[in-house]
Amino acid sequence: MKRRVLILEPSAVVAKGLVSLLNEGMAVWNIDMVAHVSEFRNKVRVSPPDLVLANPMCIDSPDSLGLPEGCPILAIVYQYYDPKLLAAFDGVIGICDDREAITAKMLAATETAAPTRASVAYELSKRETMVLVEVAKGLTNKEIADALNVSVHTIISHRKNIMRKTGIKSVAGLTVYAIIHNLIDESALL
Repeated sequence: MKRRVLILEPSAVVAKGLVSLLNEGMAVWNIDMVAHVSEFRNKVRVSPPDLVLANPMCIDSPDSLGLPEGCPILAIVYQYYDPKLLAAFDGVIGICDDREAITAKMLAATETAAPTRASVAYELSKRETMVLVEVAKGLTNKEIADALNVSVHTIISHRKNIMRKTGIKSVAGLTVYAIIHNLIDESALL
């Protein structure tokens, strides 16, 4: 099922460029665009999105949009914004990001969407972080267990805890999570 994405961007060039870029190849997004907050609120009332991409210039804060609880919102940035403002968003899409980077950020936001935008107080333990990095590298439970000198059952327990704490169920989602949180360098995955 395609995820519903709503873009709030006053620039038709930027909005249509994003849609075109994201729909190259296999389209996994159902994308709608609006230029004004009033249109945005009407669309949200009629059909709540799974993800929002918004230009920070259009809004006072992400909370002012009246989004359903747990709906992630990414900032579309092509000029300087105060880092305090950007910290209120679930992520940032830069104007120079390529399709893969934008898609990864969107997937990570939808997979790690928390019930509220308020930061969820969770911390992966050092060992869980080590396991997450190995999972992102594509190793099996047995290979990870051998590398860390623990049992396969211990690795399975760590993976369950990682999935519970992050809310991410797929290996691809965990890999994106590891990259976004600088736990692993993308070049290590090649």
